[in-house]
Amino acid sequence: MDIRHTVTGLYSHLEFGACLVGFLPIMAASHALHRGDPTQREPGRWMRRLGRTVGQLTPLWTFTIEGEAPPDIEAKPHVVIANHESQADPFLLSWLPWDMRWVAKEELFKPPVLGWVMTFGGDIPLRRGDGTSVRAMMAECERAIDAGISIMMFPEGTRAQNGELLRFRDGAFDLAIRTRAPVLPIAIAGTRQMRPKHSRWLGKAHACAKILPAVPTAHLHAEDIGTLRDRCRDIIAAELPDLRARYG
Repeated sequence: MDIRHTVTGLYSHLEFGACLVGFLPIMAASHALHRGDPTQREPGRWMRRLGRTVGQLTPLWTFTIEGEAPPDIEAKPHVVIANHESQADPFLLSWLPWDMRWVAKEELFKPPVLGWVMTFGGDIPLRRGDGTSVRAMMAECERAIDAGISIMMFPEGTRAQNGELLRFRDGAFDLAIRTRAPVLPIAIAGTRQMRPKHSRWLGKAHACAKILPAVPTAHLHAEDIGTLRDRCRDIIAAELPDLRARYG
């Protein structure tokens, strides 16, 4: 690792910390003002502004969005899903042009500052493998969709190790069928080079999120969860080779 990369990496870490501290009081105020709102739309917008600011100030990263958002996504909530490449994925997805609440693993809510920001941004915690936590998460997601906002989930449940697309879990597709919300698949490429799993250093890369056609669920029932899950995984898997050839 050369000295320029080391200095740039250190700058990026410091810049991320400064952005967290700078946004924290604004997000705390927004959270307090909108505490009873099941959409958490305004706190979520501040969370996405934070993500975009960090991305803009990080000299190693460049982001691109491809594809068109569904024209009715702000009026008709969707369950948005994406493959999970790295910790840089949320910064890339912050550039998507619509509001949504995110489901995130509970561990992210625990550290000081970052955990407070996650809470103030209206994200929904999930403790994987805990039935009570899963039920609470699903109930809050249904409440949010009923109130008119989309939900964002990573159905792999964890970041891919070597670019392999992992098995999708049922939760996002169960939620979509329960609420009759269309599933909106997003294919991500390039973020793995930005923050490789288990690495403490950032990498220089250009990443892309490609919005794919929505999959309707209005005609589906509980017994169709597996079919919907596999269809959505196939849609993302089919898009990844071309996307990775262009973005790494």
